[in-house]
Formats: sequence, structure tokens, C-alpha cells
Amino acid sequence: MLIGTVDNRAHLIQASDAQIRGLDIAEASQGRFSSSVSELFTDWEALRGWAEFADFEQGGARTISADELQAPVSSPRQVFAIGMNYKDHAAEVNLSLPTTPAVFTKYVSSLIGAADTVELPSTSVDWEVELVAVIGTGGRDIPEESALEHVAGYMVGQDLSDRELQFAGGGAPQFSIAKSYKGFAPTGPWITSSDEVADSGNLSMTCSRGDEVLQQGTTRNLVFNLPYLIHHLSSIVELYPGDLIFTGTPDGVGFGRSPQQYLVPGDELVSSIEGLGEIRQRFVARGESDEVAGILETVGGRA
Repeated sequence: MLIGTVDNRAHLIQASDAQIRGLDIAEASQGRFSSSVSELFTDWEALRGWAEFADFEQGGARTISADELQAPVSSPRQVFAIGMNYKDHAAEVNLSLPTTPAVFTKYVSSLIGAADTVELPSTSVDWEVELVAVIGTGGRDIPEESALEHVAGYMVGQDLSDRELQFAGGGAPQFSIAKSYKGFAPTGPWITSSDEVADSGNLSMTCSRGDEVLQQGTTRNLVFNLPYLIHHLSSIVELYPGDLIFTGTPDGVGFGRSPQQYLVPGDELVSSIEGLGEIRQRFVARGESDEVAGILETVGGRA
């Protein structure tokens, strides 16, 4: 089951190489299910049963474009992110592996959809492709062995980071605020329900800029796997339906390169994860209009 948000309404998605189709869930179910994705998690299993037999032909489905896909979960109560959770990423930035998960948050206002344009606030904005888990059933003290039963599904995410702000002031790094500018948490293109993912601990992921592959990794290399992260987080805070967990990024980030590389106006970043689809962000200078962004897309390449 694929669940996306279009026009601020929950849609059941059919996706192929040829096209994307969306079926308005509230309308097609005659009000049985909510039009808000955030309200679907409490009845997730019933929704999956309904979706299995949903009639796209008779239900009023329409073709949609990637540009119409908004953040699947637009207002989660909590957004967690895990730093240094891949061995190769820790090595490239010369940091020791954590002995407990390094947790920070990305603020909700940074969430955007699958193909939204992002304004660059500085010349030091970095990329980090990540597997994002969506909590379906919350709770406290969730056992590690049953933790994946609490996951509704998965998305592709980007943990965009302003490295200048992250290390400003000379004190402790400011992870959360430096990773929460407008547009710094692209997610999508939809939620792929957990039953569609055979093993979230064995998914390949790629981040590319144009023809250049920047990151290529696999969730097999997580330092702390998702079941442990859910267990660990829930031992401290209560998890709620719709909460997001950004699980970490593999090596290949700009900060770890020599010389360091960052995003510039005109860049297009494509982030993909096996079986989950891709998200695609265009980058413009701060204050540039959508019209200018469109011109940059037409011209292509790096400005």
C-alpha cells in the first residue's frame, strides 16, 4: 500500500514507470477513512484491507505528477534523527562511532514534499539521503523484538544540513537548528506500508546530483538498526502515531570530502531507496522566485 498526500488530502497511490495515479481515500471510501494521513494510523490495518480491493477505475482516480506530492506526513508530533549511524559516514568525518544513538530533532516546519524547490540559506548546505520510518502504533518501552510491528511504513528522506550554522559559535554543534531551515526535510514520495518492505535492514540507497553519484549505501551498515532505535527512543520518550525517524546517512556527504563540496543554485538532487521510490529537489538562491527556479531547471546543470 502506498499512501501519499495531494492537495492536502490522503491518497492511495498506484505508481509505475509510466505514470502515478492517486485515489482520494476519504471520497472513495465514502467517509470511512479520513482525508488526513495523520488520522489514518489509528485504523491502519483496516485501511490496508480496504486498499487491497480499492477500485481505481470506478473510484475516481486521476493521474498526478510528482510535483503534486506533498510531504506524506505534514505535521508529525515528533521528528527524530540519528547522527553518525553508519560506520563509513563516521569515518569520513573523523568521528568515533557512538556507543549510544546520537539523537537530535528536525523541526516540523522543515518538512516538504517529493519534488519541492529548496532555497539555499548559505554556501554550505550539505546532502544526506536517509531511510525514514513512520510510526504507526506508538507507546513507551517498546521491546526491540517487536519494534517493527510499530512501524506503519517507510519513506525516502533528505537530512539537508547547513554546516556553517551547525558549527557556528565554537561550542557544541547545533544539529537541530542547522538542519531545520525551510525545506530541509524533504520526504516521500509516499509512505510505503511496512508489509511491502521485506527487510528494512537491507535496502540500497543512492543520492545523485545530475550524473554524479554522491552517496551509495545500504541499511545493512547501520550502527544501530531500526528495531533498536525504536526501543531506545521509546525507553525515554513516548512515541506517537505519525512520528518520523530519520535513521542516518551513509558516507559521501559534502562535509567529508576533500575539498569540501556543497549545494549551489541550479543543482538538482535525486535521492532514492530500493523499493520506496525517489524524491527530487531543485536548489535556488535565497529569495529567488519559482519562476527563476523554473528557468534554472530548463537550463540545467550547476549555476
